[in-house]
Amino acid sequence: MEIVLKKALLYDFYGDLLTDRQKRIYEEVFLNDYSQSEVAQDEGISRQSVHDMIRRVNAQLENYENTLHLVERFMAVRAKIGEIRQTARKDDASEADLKASMMEIDRIASEILEEL
Repeated sequence: MEIVLKKALLYDFYGDLLTDRQKRIYEEVFLNDYSQSEVAQDEGISRQSVHDMIRRVNAQLENYENTLHLVERFMAVRAKIGEIRQTARKDDASEADLKASMMEIDRIASEILEEL
């Protein structure tokens, strides 16, 4: 998974577990694309403090994922939904093919429900 996408997903899933200050600084650097120097100046702290906080927050978000696996589960469900869509889009299928497609969709849906 692309690093930026992974960080964004980790923040989406676990960002509410951070302190308000951690969220504010992390959002400024990663979501608003401010430099660490700009954030440091706005916050009245050193650039090194911003760097250290970003490093700690990244580690904290990774730790949450290693414990809870919510992003991993989300990505697995997303892939299975893609399979369902692909199976459902078969246009020129015979009745037997449609029945097989419905069975395949039911199988994938059952896998999703088991994961939840």
